[in-house]
Amino acid sequence: MTDQKSLEGYCLKCKKKRKIVDPLPEWTSNGSPATRGSCPVCGGAIYKMGRTIAHEDLPKPEITKKPKKKSKKKSTNSQKKQTRRSGNLVVVESPAKARTIGRYLGTGYKVVSSVGHIRDLLRSRLSVDVENSYEPEYRVPNDKRKIVKELKESAARAKAVYLATDPDREGEAIAWHIVESAEIDPQITTRIEFQEITKTAIQGAFQKPRAVDMDRVNAQQARRILDRLVGYKLSPLLWRKVRGRLSAGRVQSVAVRLIVDREREIEEFVAEEYWTLEAELSQQKFHDESDRPAFKARLHKLNGSDPDLATQEDVEPHLRILEAAEWTVADVRRGKRNRKPAAPFTTSTLQQEASRKLGFNSSKIMRIAQQLYEGVDIGEEGSVGLVTYIRTDSVNVASQAQDDARSHIIEKFGSDYVPDTPPKYRTKSKSAQEAHEAIRPTSVNRSPKKLKSFLSRDQWRLYRLIWERFVASQMAPASYLTVRVDIRVGAKNIEIKKRPYLFRSTGSTLVFKGFLMLYEESLPSDKPENGESHVPADLNKNELVDLIRLLPEQHFTQAPPRFSEASLVRELEENGIGRPSTYASIISTILSRGYVDYYEKRLRPTEIGELVNDMLVEYFPDVMSVDFTARLEDELDEIAQGKPWVPVIDEFYQPFALRLEVADKAIEKVDMRTEPEPVGRDCPECGNLLVYREGRFGRFIGCSNFPECRHTEQVLNKIGVICPQDGGEVVEKRTKKGRKFYGCSNYPECDWTSWKRPLGELCSVCGGLLFQKGRNKTVCSQCGDEQSIPEVEGDRVASKF
Repeated sequence: MTDQKSLEGYCLKCKKKRKIVDPLPEWTSNGSPATRGSCPVCGGAIYKMGRTIAHEDLPKPEITKKPKKKSKKKSTNSQKKQTRRSGNLVVVESPAKARTIGRYLGTGYKVVSSVGHIRDLLRSRLSVDVENSYEPEYRVPNDKRKIVKELKESAARAKAVYLATDPDREGEAIAWHIVESAEIDPQITTRIEFQEITKTAIQGAFQKPRAVDMDRVNAQQARRILDRLVGYKLSPLLWRKVRGRLSAGRVQSVAVRLIVDREREIEEFVAEEYWTLEAELSQQKFHDESDRPAFKARLHKLNGSDPDLATQEDVEPHLRILEAAEWTVADVRRGKRNRKPAAPFTTSTLQQEASRKLGFNSSKIMRIAQQLYEGVDIGEEGSVGLVTYIRTDSVNVASQAQDDARSHIIEKFGSDYVPDTPPKYRTKSKSAQEAHEAIRPTSVNRSPKKLKSFLSRDQWRLYRLIWERFVASQMAPASYLTVRVDIRVGAKNIEIKKRPYLFRSTGSTLVFKGFLMLYEESLPSDKPENGESHVPADLNKNELVDLIRLLPEQHFTQAPPRFSEASLVRELEENGIGRPSTYASIISTILSRGYVDYYEKRLRPTEIGELVNDMLVEYFPDVMSVDFTARLEDELDEIAQGKPWVPVIDEFYQPFALRLEVADKAIEKVDMRTEPEPVGRDCPECGNLLVYREGRFGRFIGCSNFPECRHTEQVLNKIGVICPQDGGEVVEKRTKKGRKFYGCSNYPECDWTSWKRPLGELCSVCGGLLFQKGRNKTVCSQCGDEQSIPEVEGDRVASKF
């Protein structure tokens, strides 16, 4: 127990540990021991948690005496039951995960779920004591109290408690919160983790139990506190200065800045003209043939430098010279190159590839991947985890998984299709976190073909992508034969190597498919740009070739493209912003807040997004800095390795709080009011113009004479179907509670409505109007006949509705 005289604490002003002057012991509101004193150097307050000798004589507040004593006094039998412990309790965070794990453990083990986070910071206030070492104030939400009670009762009866939450910082923090909230005895509690939910992995995890890693917990706590400080301090500022229902976040605001900056690059971009020059050539031995085989070469160098052809006027003088010149092969280089397969998926690369190949957004990708990880019923095997842990920035692969993949490849394709040694990949992430594995199937023997009947269409498509990517990553490289031909052009009397024009023709021929037999990345960086070679195989040095025609072509430089979800995830990862578990939520948040929207499947900032971004960049340059945010992520990584977390928070918060005061005084209230867009017709109640307005639930139609006239209408969303009652347009509407229904655009003259979506097609049995029922059925409004909607080329017809 610490002696009061030698007690040290962290001084927030000095940013160092100091001996506490005039230490006074006290009890916090929840009964925890603490000491309050002052710094001997600056005189600032120092507050330190923990018990000291001085607490021995200090009366403890009554609040620490739990009212649970009543239940203990009911009978001596109940006390005896509590002391007789038996069985093992395993706690996970997901019901699906609990069901899958429960199958592998059998009798003697009870697997329960916390259903996500068991407690969190209070939503009603900051819940971070900035005056006392940023101590967080946690609370069990009302909807989780029953779960905590059940966990507490189960833990009281268990001989041992195993915390089997996800193998990352978030999972580590959930495990700690479970112990704290349910008051589980630390003496009987251990932490286990596994990368995949399979029998072998789970049984292996029980052989290596450990204590909860408080460094990883502190890293998660620090992230949560930082996010809370930024969000709960900046958001009210935006409410006061701009409008309500806005928010700011430590990472989300930087993501918005990336999108805004890209949009301004596009707006400021000025296209520049440039020209390229190609020549269509043929060997002289084909001179007498009417349809001469030809190949192309591009101007590569002009007088030893890159050609600068900005306009047509720059090109035309060269055309006359080249048409009269001699074309001679100066060099022929033949070689062989290998193209290696892409590494197995990380969270980031999975989101990028599934977005490009499957058209899924980030939230959908992670939701489906979570289902595959937690377990899917596949018949005789029951519920099985089909892929490894999905939140990872590692490309490591277990040796057993590599051996299984190699065996499968040899059986399917032959021994030529596996490399001599299993490949090793290195992550591209700036700071890959814990020693996870890459995302891979838990068994390569569960091929997509075998599982198709057990998975939903989207589950199967994502699983096939993961399976093919992993198996391909363990296959041999593809091999190409390459050729590069340099052709010197100039007057006949000039020595070949001194001629001013150098044209180059390159090509490649695929001679061994390797991993390409199974899978090819959607945007490979090493794919030969010119594809299959058309360069003659028998071209030789010093051979003369004939010019068939010159092919000058005009081009214009292109503006950088807007971010897609996939390219934004890549940008966040490359800059070290966020972590695998946060990419999807970042994109979801900035979309839901209205800071960005979709335009032609790309992310574009809205007016309010640009306004808020500019305000935050001006007054909080550090918070909005990509480099600063990335450095903060690095410091969170260091906390996970044992670095104290309070100084990291304090170093950020102190200057942030000062900037907040300055901004609050300096920023004027922004008037967001603009002239509303007219609808083009008059209000039916007062005769004034109807206009489009923005409300809490989106766009609506209102009277321009508001507030004197409060007439409103929903914006009509026509679905291209004629009303069966009066021939008007059927439109999509919503009730006051947000439920979707369909009605006639001529309401109230026509009162036709339907909860089901009309399809505009007639029943083949009775001629009645067909409605969509569920995802893949139609039902007739008159005879009730139901028909399945057929699948067309793998996509449901229903998807077009």
